[in-house]
Amino acid sequence: MKKHIFKILTASAFAFCLLISCDADMYTVSAQLNEPVYERPVAPGDGYIWISGDWVWGGSGYTYRQGYWSRPRNNRVWIGGSWESRNSGYRWRRGHWN
Repeated sequence: MKKHIFKILTASAFAFCLLISCDADMYTVSAQLNEPVYERPVAPGDGYIWISGDWVWGGSGYTYRQGYWSRPRNNRVWIGGSWESRNSGYRWRRGHWN
């Protein structure tokens, strides 16, 4: 019986974590936010690419995290984030390696 309860609790905890991680990208705002103006630092060396800034949900709204230089990962290409139009407003789709 204890093993059965443990399995149910473990599955419930996993489902809850999955739900939280899925909802993290679902926050919407009424209008797209403008990227703040800041000076991009000089590249630290050859072969670096600029990873564009990103909007991060902070509990009460989006905050902007500035971009940074990085080396490409395994010959992959960086796809910058963008705003998606939704029925309830706009949501930020984070950048990713492709």
